[in-house]
Amino acid sequence: MTVVAAVVAVLLLGYLVVALVRPEKF
Repeated sequence: MTVVAAVVAVLLLGYLVVALVRPEKF
C-alpha cells in the first residue's frame, strides 16, 4: 500500500510541476 501511495504522490507532484511550468496549457 505504501508503494501505491508513493507512486500516486509522485504523479500528482509531476502534474503540479507541469501545471506551474506551462500554465498556458491548462
